[in-house]
Amino acid sequence: MDKYFSRRLEGNLSAALKQFPVCLITGARQTGKSTLLTHALKGYQYITLDDPQMRTIAEKDPELFLNQYAAPLIIDEIQYAPNLLSYIKIRVDKNRRSYGQYILTGSQTFQVMEGVSESLAGRIAIFHLYPFSWEEIDVIPGRENSSLNLNKMLQQMITGFYPEAFINPAVDPSTWYSSYLMTYIQRDVRNIKSITDLGRFQTFISLLAARAGQLLKLSEVAKECGITQPTAKSWLSILESTYIVYLLKPFHNNRTKRLVKTPKIYFIDTGLLCYLLGLTHQDNLLKTFDRGSIFENMVIMEGIKRLSHDHDFVDCTFYRTASGVEVDLIVKRKGHLEGYEIKFAQTVSKEMAKGLLLFDKDHPLAVSNVLSLRENSIPLDKLTTAVHWSKVLKEV
Repeated sequence: MDKYFSRRLEGNLSAALKQFPVCLITGARQTGKSTLLTHALKGYQYITLDDPQMRTIAEKDPELFLNQYAAPLIIDEIQYAPNLLSYIKIRVDKNRRSYGQYILTGSQTFQVMEGVSESLAGRIAIFHLYPFSWEEIDVIPGRENSSLNLNKMLQQMITGFYPEAFINPAVDPSTWYSSYLMTYIQRDVRNIKSITDLGRFQTFISLLAARAGQLLKLSEVAKECGITQPTAKSWLSILESTYIVYLLKPFHNNRTKRLVKTPKIYFIDTGLLCYLLGLTHQDNLLKTFDRGSIFENMVIMEGIKRLSHDHDFVDCTFYRTASGVEVDLIVKRKGHLEGYEIKFAQTVSKEMAKGLLLFDKDHPLAVSNVLSLRENSIPLDKLTTAVHWSKVLKEV
């Protein structure tokens, strides 16, 4: 039997099952959606639409499918039979006070969310399951406080955060990501859009990897890849909706100060990012010129994973002006703003907090941190404290 590692989502899901007839968990393939559900909900039937026969029944005869597999029911990869959603709605509406009837998963968000918004609005709780966060890793027996150890942190960034690396520590990351990428392109991408040149699509992904942590100039990527800008935009949308990349939008306000309008691109998992960049050992990562961007990618995604469990409205952006003032992460939550500057360094200085101070003049910050490799916290000025990166979004 495979090992099972607890996920923070379990508590939120348990609460939602007592309040909503339907729950949906989205996330990339191999993040542990089915494992979590079959472990936490042993009283539910489990059906996966990855099975071609099940998929055919669900698509061709939804009534037969739902009669044969009665609630409470887990339906994995619901995007393969989106017409099921309207039939689930009919059944749910017959008994709206019966909660936790259907649990759905999906690894392709725009196919799933389109159907959900049309059929199940007000009847469904939606969650996102990402690869492991450091909060989850740091409580695994034998890995306690790994985030505080530089060598373990570097190795984890290369190995990545998908559950397979924890279930089978002997797995070779390069082999696993090569297979993951090939399967993803051959199966998921082809299901979403008819892309004839899959080799060029993979080149497109590699070109994005070289820009992780940077402003995404899509026209530049399109030209280098040899595709049109509309094609590049379509392909980027696929990568975003299948949880391969994450686009961090720029901060906006109504003042006259000129702000950049281009998003920054990050990869959901640094293991895949390092594989695409050819980084296979922590020494390679430590020596590469891109180490700061890859570290920033990891810290930003750790913040996004933590915020995915927040019930309140949260908005994540970055700040950059035309004159070059920047802050890596601005978080709006609980009615206030938090600012985080991310530095791959153990030696910190007041200069690192300059962007935060300038931002605070126009937009007061409740939290102002420089996130670095330094383990002990130290004040940098009257506003900003340098803290270890693992404390991102810990203060409110």
